[in-house]
Amino acid sequence: MAKYLIARQISGKKIVTNEGEDFGTVVDINVNEVTGKIEGLSIEPNPDSMTAAKMKKEDGVVHISYESVLAVGDYIIVERRNMMN
Repeated sequence: MAKYLIARQISGKKIVTNEGEDFGTVVDINVNEVTGKIEGLSIEPNPDSMTAAKMKKEDGVVHISYESVLAVGDYIIVERRNMMN
């Protein structure tokens, strides 16, 4: 049950890079079905974000590893350099 609540709290949050760039909004969470750990986030990119524009896939979303997440609060803060790898 706790895993469900955590995933629910992350869904819909704004993503901001550690450099202050408004990156986008979480639209989906990728969870390992065996371990229950969050592995990645699918993000609807902010159209004004140059970083997101470079990373956007054909489906219109950006996929990042959860390892790039630095903090979760009112916003999700991600390490920009880790996202680009």
